[in-house]
Parts: sequence; structure tokens; C-alpha cells
Amino acid sequence: MGAGTRPSAIAAAALLAVAACCAALLVAAAPPQSHQPQQHKHVRISGNAGDVLEDDPVGKLKVFIYEMPRKYNHYLLEKDNRCLYHMFAAEIFMHQFLLASAVRTMNPEEADWFYTPVYVTCDLTQQGFPLPFRAPRIMRSAIQYIAATWPYWNRTEGADHFFLAPHDFGACFHYQEERAIERGILPLLRRATLVQTFGQRNHVCMQEGSITIPPYANPQKMQAHLISPGTPRSIFAYFRGLFYDMGNDPEGGYYARGARASVWENFKDNPLFDMSSEHPSTYYEDMQRAIFCLCPLGWAPWSPRLVEAVVFGCIPVIIADDIVLPFADAIPWEQISVFVAEADVPRLDSILASVAPEDVLRKQRLLASPAMKQAVLFHQPARPGDAFDQVLNGLARKLPHREGAFLKPGQKVLDWNAGLDSDLKPW
Repeated sequence: MGAGTRPSAIAAAALLAVAACCAALLVAAAPPQSHQPQQHKHVRISGNAGDVLEDDPVGKLKVFIYEMPRKYNHYLLEKDNRCLYHMFAAEIFMHQFLLASAVRTMNPEEADWFYTPVYVTCDLTQQGFPLPFRAPRIMRSAIQYIAATWPYWNRTEGADHFFLAPHDFGACFHYQEERAIERGILPLLRRATLVQTFGQRNHVCMQEGSITIPPYANPQKMQAHLISPGTPRSIFAYFRGLFYDMGNDPEGGYYARGARASVWENFKDNPLFDMSSEHPSTYYEDMQRAIFCLCPLGWAPWSPRLVEAVVFGCIPVIIADDIVLPFADAIPWEQISVFVAEADVPRLDSILASVAPEDVLRKQRLLASPAMKQAVLFHQPARPGDAFDQVLNGLARKLPHREGAFLKPGQKVLDWNAGLDSDLKPW
């Protein structure tokens, strides 16, 4: 057995597994939830932020969408449409959503926010990953264009603008933390509001006022893999993914700050942990049979597993110190998840075994709410209360703009020539 496994913990965990499976059956015995989109209302969540989940952002803000040359968005997508399906695709679907949204205004003079549709993660390598050295050049070029074409950037230097930056480390535009920290947030974005997947407290890639969003996970694909809600949750703890990234971390240990390696070394032989680096065709079905789904950090603190766990009612076990979770002011993460410090991974078995059966049942009931699932998904077409609405609500809560947002004539704050030399190259 793994180094962190103790017989007493196994016994306790086995008892909990039985209790939790019974709890899942109780949930399944409740009247079935419809999987059809709800058009007018959502189930009220019993938690700290249930009312926020139900907020309708229409009427609370107006957004002007810049008309950009197609090279910044459409041509990138046409060149490689794989970016429609990866975890950074929110930047594409947010653009499509806003074009048809009731919050859109065609009059920039009445706009509360300005949005620049640029697909920085759509320029892909042969393996399908965003090119980190291209992203800041694309973004910088787009800002130069809007600053030269319209007067609105120049009057605030971006303070009333928001940008999608769904990269591993947000607007630091890199997948490795040390390289992301070296770059820092693109200087021209430091007055703007960043809507990004990355969120970690006290980190150079997280600036005050950012809106942390979930990564994109295809709602239709997950819908196609739903199994009967009466299926027992017979798997105690489930994980599929890398434990080591030898290609990018040949020494082993830097990847995931060693947390994933610790999970594997401690619990690879523990029968209560169903883990593998292989990704089976039954991955989504297996998550629906699990009580706990491990959501450890990778290169960045977040991953699509968090969204998948919520959608499939599997209690997320969040292993990522100081993570800022998506829509943290709208989703009661503390009530639906279990948090484990990275240093406590060797005690993961006993930590999960100590979760009381009534707490498991309560978390499962909250996760079963359609509104909870809706809030982490970018639906096409959009649905009330989904992730698009949560972004708009986040922007609305930042209004009105502070007095210092509008610069005095001739005033300059940002340095156009700041940043790494490689990022200043033209695109």
C-alpha cells in the first residue's frame, strides 16, 4: 500500500464509502431533475451566494464590442479550429455570446465597458497548445489598433476595458510558472479588468479586480455521457491525469509543485483510490460513480476537472494552495468541496475518511442543483445564470468606475515600451 495509507484510515474510509453511496441513492430517489434548459428561473442554492447565482445582468451594464480586423480572431480560428474545443475556448464563445447579448450597445458613448475580441490562445502548436510567445504580441498589437482607431482606450488607458485571458497563468501568458512570473502581466493590461482562468492569491499574475472564470468544458459532450442518477457511487476517490510531466519537467518534482507525484506515491496501491495516468473512454461515466474527485494543481492551480466534478456531482477535492476559484463571490465552493493543503497530501486518505456522511450528503445535494452546474458552463446557446451571465454580473459589480479611471488631458500612466523585449516584437 502507499506510504500514506493506514489500516484505520482504510476502515474509516470504507465505512464512509458505504454511507456516501447510501446518501447518493437518497439523492437519486428524489424527484428527477430535468436536463432541459431553464428559461426563467433557477433553483435557489442554500449557501452564502445563492442569490448571486440567480442574478440577471441585463439592465445593469452596457458593453461596446470593438470591430477588429479578422486577423485577431476569425482568421486565427479558421486556420486552426482546434481552439474551439480546448480548455481556453471561453474567449471565442464569450465573443459570440456578447454579439447577441442584450447588454451589447452599438453606441460607445453610453458603454460601461469596452471589449476587444482577440483570440490569443487560438494560435496553436502542432500538438494543439497555445504558443506562449505569440499571445502577448497578438494582445499588444490589438491594443495598439483600438488605441489608434477609437478615443476610448486613450481616455482611461484601459480602465474601462476588459479582456479575456484564459491562459494557464492568465495575462502572464505562459504555462510554466517561473516563465510566467518572469514575464509578469502584460504591462498594457495593468489598468484593464482581466477575465481569466488563472486565480491565485498574492501572485504576480493575478491583479486586483480580475474575474476568475472556469475553464471551458464542452456542455454537449458531458450531456451525452450522463448516466442514470440512481447509479451507486461505488468509487471512493477518482483521478485521471498526469502525475509527472517529464517532457516539460525532466527532473520531476517541479510539476504541480510535487503534489501530484505525492498523490501517486502515497496512494497508488490504496484500493480506495482509483487513479491512473491513462484517460479511459468511460472517464465521464466513472466520475459519476465516484464520491470524491481529486482536483490537484498542474502547471497552474486550476484544471477542467473542477468543472467536470461539479457537473457530474462528484465532490471536488481541491489541492492547490491559495487558489482563487471561479466566480468565488457567486458559488459557495466551501460548501461543495473539500480543500486539502499541498503539504497534507500524504494524509489525503484520512482527511477524506473524516468527512462525515451527513456532510457528504449535503455537498451532494448542493452539487445536484441545476443552477450550480449551470454557473460553471459556457452553454451554446447561452442559458440564464450560466458562466456568461456570471462574467457579466462580475463586471456589473465593478460599476461605477472609480474616479481615477478617467485620465486628465495629456496624462499617461502606462509605458508602451515596458516588458520583455521578445513581447515588444510586432505581430
